[in-house]
Amino acid sequence: MTNFVDSHCHINFPELYQNIDDIFSKMSLNNVTHALCVSVTLDKFPDIYKIANTYPHIFASVGVHPDYENIQEPTIDELCDFAKERKVVAIGETGLDYFRVQGDLTWQRDRFRTHIKAAVQSNLPLIIHTRNAAEDTLKIMREEGADKVGGVMHCFTESLDVALEAIKLNFYISFSGIVTFKNAIELKEVVKSIPLDRILIETDSPYLAPVPYRGKMNDPSNVIYVAEEIAKLKNISLEEVGQVTTNNFFRLFSKCNPSN
Repeated sequence: MTNFVDSHCHINFPELYQNIDDIFSKMSLNNVTHALCVSVTLDKFPDIYKIANTYPHIFASVGVHPDYENIQEPTIDELCDFAKERKVVAIGETGLDYFRVQGDLTWQRDRFRTHIKAAVQSNLPLIIHTRNAAEDTLKIMREEGADKVGGVMHCFTESLDVALEAIKLNFYISFSGIVTFKNAIELKEVVKSIPLDRILIETDSPYLAPVPYRGKMNDPSNVIYVAEEIAKLKNISLEEVGQVTTNNFFRLFSKCNPSN
């Protein structure tokens, strides 16, 4: 039996949480054994942690998304304190977004640096969001020593060059349902060109449902369609994609392993 892991979802969001039992049933039907519920604001982190503590197959991260400007700003100490919790396995999502947010984005870059410092101090991997900001994202990763802990470039939509630079910095590349879209031609080439042992799969649900559910609400069970597309692009079996990406997940997020 081939198992899959959704490395990035938001099942704490109301539209998913209100149907949590049905979602878990669908995950089971598609052999999606685990999921990482990713934080976007500190005020909602308790909801995420409650879910992770209630369900053994769900893990949590802590962080503040770069899209939120006027919100509680995290400190290194706050992030590190949350990171001590048993089911918190990563710092993020964090990063830079020059697409949705414009103007003087010094605050965004400062917040990103705070997250990297907290990750290094906590010895936890980073979950990085970057959109229209790849050059600055990689620059700050280098300057702050993100390679010391590694992490994942989540919902990757950048070029092959950016992927290769991130891999050099000890990061994995995670693909979402976007890779199943017909017009994602360049992204499909990235999948073909990077090694499978640096790939993760995700849904970013409730967003970005893959084909054949594009345009509908997404959930972690649909990560299997991302895996199917990667198998097709790499001309390998679905079983191999499931096995390797699952191993990659537990290697990166080593705190998920109860023996650690």
